[in-house]
Amino acid sequence: MKDTVNHPLQAFMDVRRGEWPLALAMFSYFFLVITSFWILKPLKKGLFIEYYDAGGFSLLGLDFSAAQAELLAKVLNMAVAFVAVVVFTALSRHLRRQHLSFVFSGFFLLCYGLFGRWLSQLGDSGVWGFYLFGDLFSTLMVATFFAFLNDAVYPETARRLYGLVGLGGVAGGVFGSTIVRVNIERFSYPEWLGICAVLALLIVVAAWVAGRHVQVPSTELSTPQPEEARRSAATEGAALVFRSRYLMAVVAIVGLYEIISTIMDYQFTATVAHYLSGPAIGAQFALVFSITNWVSLLVQLFLTGLVMSRFGVGLALLVLPCTIAMGSAAFLVFPALWVGSLLNTADNGFSYSINQSAKEALYVPTTAAEKYRAKAFIDMFVQRFAKAVAVLISLGLTYAFGDFDSLRYLSLVTLVLLVAWVVAARYAGRVFRDYEEASDTPAP
Repeated sequence: MKDTVNHPLQAFMDVRRGEWPLALAMFSYFFLVITSFWILKPLKKGLFIEYYDAGGFSLLGLDFSAAQAELLAKVLNMAVAFVAVVVFTALSRHLRRQHLSFVFSGFFLLCYGLFGRWLSQLGDSGVWGFYLFGDLFSTLMVATFFAFLNDAVYPETARRLYGLVGLGGVAGGVFGSTIVRVNIERFSYPEWLGICAVLALLIVVAAWVAGRHVQVPSTELSTPQPEEARRSAATEGAALVFRSRYLMAVVAIVGLYEIISTIMDYQFTATVAHYLSGPAIGAQFALVFSITNWVSLLVQLFLTGLVMSRFGVGLALLVLPCTIAMGSAAFLVFPALWVGSLLNTADNGFSYSINQSAKEALYVPTTAAEKYRAKAFIDMFVQRFAKAVAVLISLGLTYAFGDFDSLRYLSLVTLVLLVAWVVAARYAGRVFRDYEEASDTPAP
């Protein structure tokens, strides 16, 4: 008999009695990580765009707008992500679950203190360093959280719990972006980083509590094979990915999304920079991010758990491509300020909610090595490599056309790439469903 409990959210989140401690601990952990992320994101993006909006950015004799300079920063993030993959892979050979969370939380606590001093006097190095640091936080902490979560539950449990756990992330997005929007001029950068440091300490507490309620016994987790231990930390994750069709489908989902999302973010950023100037730019970013996170919260609360528990992961994976298709088509026809701004909502309002929950559930049936090392390669390096591809596409087309109106034609690229994304999502959804129906099937 199922151990169920009557609850107001039962129709949307089928969480059973014994699962609540782990679910709530992970809810809190994710809430704190994403709150920190959404404090850092508008700050680092607003600082970067405002700094270069007035005079632009020059490199190797070429002049770049603020939005184009941010695309170059995304390329540089690929190098940072490669280092992150190597470090994460090496540490995951010895540390798992909450212990890995403790290490990275301590690292970011140290960084908050250093950047609090560095940003007291703005310069190019501080602006670029802070932008790269903001992306490094999301790269490492989100990957660490989901590696822990995917290592702590069974496939059947994931389909039911990830709606509630994901709600913690979108609630953190709403909370983080809202407090920044309301207080963006009230606190200095060192004060904001002090708030993030407090959140990092709370992340340690949440990870410790979650570690006490893991569902999967340690004896069921596969130990590294001798050949895996001898493999380089820089290539182990890639090797695991390339020998699995299932993981290659995940690569396609992640990579195509990152290309499309980077193109849309460039359209969004360039639209705001075109229509606004000065402090109004940062205020618009903060407002749009707040709207996006409220949409994400509503989607996670009323749609994610319902779709995943009743219709499966496969259908949930198709929701985001549909919303992006509608937003891109609208911008192609009418590239105005708020149409461009709402590209962020069409993307992140569904990416950080239903798509993230469904995508992360895909890792649950994989081996322990794939949950940590292969996932790190996908979430860190593949994501950043895809962003670099998107940068080349965006810069190439905008330089070729040379005016703001050319931004709309990037939506044609987005609509073409969506077709391949849907094909990969349908394949991954079918394989995951087969795992659910026969949980003893070996990982692909």
